Amino acid sequence: MRIEKKFTNTSLFVSLILCLVMTIPLHVISQAKWINVDADFAPLPNDFHVYKTVDSLEGKPFIAYYAIASLKNKKLQFTSDTTLKRRLTPSGFYEKSGQPLLVVNSTFFSFATNQNLNLVIQDGKVVSYNIHSIALKGKDTLLYKHPFASAIGISKKRKADVAWTFTDSSSKKSFALQNAHAPVKDSVAVLSLEKAELYSSKIYRAGNIGIKYKPVLKKWKVQTAVGGGPVLVQDGQIKITNNEELKFAGRAISDKHPRTLMGYTKDDQVIVMVIEGRNTGKAEGASLIQAAKLMADIGCIEALNLDGGGSSCMLINGKETIEPSDKGLQRAVPAVFIIRNKLK
Repeated sequence: MRIEKKFTNTSLFVSLILCLVMTIPLHVISQAKWINVDADFAPLPNDFHVYKTVDSLEGKPFIAYYAIASLKNKKLQFTSDTTLKRRLTPSGFYEKSGQPLLVVNSTFFSFATNQNLNLVIQDGKVVSYNIHSIALKGKDTLLYKHPFASAIGISKKRKADVAWTFTDSSSKKSFALQNAHAPVKDSVAVLSLEKAELYSSKIYRAGNIGIKYKPVLKKWKVQTAVGGGPVLVQDGQIKITNNEELKFAGRAISDKHPRTLMGYTKDDQVIVMVIEGRNTGKAEGASLIQAAKLMADIGCIEALNLDGGGSSCMLINGKETIEPSDKGLQRAVPAVFIIRNKLK
């Protein structure tokens, strides 16, 4: 799925929608019933399981899968893979990467250049960078907005984290915020680390420009990470940061599409979910609001949305879970998240 058209003047509408989301009683969007389907993808290692639901979602046909893997199991390796100036299907990555246990699409990207638009970290090194400057239009033609995009990362100590990140091509490291910040508008076309530190500081946001500030951007010490957005779940609650990340415009957060989602639980389980969609009469997809509820329901304390639509595809032992929405064909993508079974 290519990144959506950026915000126009609809942020107020989106804010109202999100406020309503926070007041929806949990019983309004009923919990899905998940069935263990390990046998369909065997052999699987210990501490790795696959679940499926075909329950309707708010009265609409629905199909989704999720894989859950324990970070505590050191026989499981969590990593990423990318391509250079080209794209591969998930099956292509499966063969390129030595037939790993799980392969799933991740970042948003440009169809024109095959460029990732989000952070990717592989073996502790930044191999793909965020796009931090969004050109405005109309009377604001010479101005830009600078969002911090979200990502999910896993550290050497095998701890997961969802954060809002900053990357700079002059630095091999990534930087992160643990709280979402509204984007700043200015005339700077390329956001530097110095500007990012200023814009994320409490002093700047309090209007005290010129006073010495203490940076709140910290080096993000993770070995593996893939970016996307917006964040869907924080502290186990539905908190969608679309206004801060500027991923979808207008009513798009309520549109139903295929989805790819990632999160983690309090007991160090990584969860990867794919939702089938655009398959009339069989699977119509989910909105971001519904996706957030699904991830919270299965125990995620933090979760985010990744690229969806025709890109959504998860392979377990090389076998597809959902049916891709591009006429059943896998879309080529420039980056994937991978889980390997070290015994394989």
